[in-house]
Amino acid sequence: MILVCGEALIDVFAEQETASGLVLDARVGGSPFNVAVGLARMGQSVAIFGGLSQGFLGDRLRKALVVEGVDVGFCPIVDAPTTLSLVGLLADGSASYAFYGNACADRLVRGDDLPDLDDSFTALHFGSYTTVVEPVASAQRLLVERERHQRLIAYDPNLRLNVDPDLGRWTATMAWMAARVHIIKVSSEDLHAAYAGVPHHEVAQSWLALGCRLVVVTRGGSGAIAFTETEVVEVESPRVDVVDTVGAGDTFQAALLTWLSERGMLSVPAVESLDAQQLRFALEFASGAASITCTRRGADLPRRKELGNG
Repeated sequence: MILVCGEALIDVFAEQETASGLVLDARVGGSPFNVAVGLARMGQSVAIFGGLSQGFLGDRLRKALVVEGVDVGFCPIVDAPTTLSLVGLLADGSASYAFYGNACADRLVRGDDLPDLDDSFTALHFGSYTTVVEPVASAQRLLVERERHQRLIAYDPNLRLNVDPDLGRWTATMAWMAARVHIIKVSSEDLHAAYAGVPHHEVAQSWLALGCRLVVVTRGGSGAIAFTETEVVEVESPRVDVVDTVGAGDTFQAALLTWLSERGMLSVPAVESLDAQQLRFALEFASGAASITCTRRGADLPRRKELGNG
């Protein structure tokens, strides 16, 4: 079982202009939400830990997770609104976000809400803005500290500077996590925003020096590159007709964890032992999964049967 920690929200897409305003298309989403759904679609046992509202939007998120096969038993029910993310698409299909989430349910998780995990849980995943906004960020840190010597922990910073514009808080969080988690998956866009002018391999090596065992940098259409203490492996992305890139990074993370899980490698020693060939296979599998999501509107992550043998 994998526990995904973080936000579930509603993505609102602008469809078209009307005489009186806009037509909007509201969809369930959020980076950790997407990772949880992706893992379930890829055949993994998965639960999510994140605050959900008591209102109709919270009900819709719970329903969507349950339908996908994600365990919602660890989700606190919070008397607060659901975060809305307004999504605009740029000319190249990449996404632009505006968040409306102050005092919303996903941010109000506290240390008292932390789940008790049994031996069926082999890994945890953390990501996105709930790692930097309070009080949920402090609660998640308590969970990382509690679990990091017992289970594999993965992390995707997924910077959202329009949620918290304090870049120093993001980079401090990344450094704190790098000293405690075992896998970091990060986009080249996030690295550029957080460490402008610093080569990707230097950031990766600094995180490895802090204790992280595997750093993967995704580079959109230019592929992905993995760094360990002994290996550097690079793969190209499959060529596809891109509709948009919403959810591509989340798909990559879900597929990477799935690849490891299917081989009994969701453990710190197994990740430490990955050789160049295994890293290449893992990156190719995850890149292929992400490319499928890019051919679809929104975060419509693929199912396991679409991904081949890996």
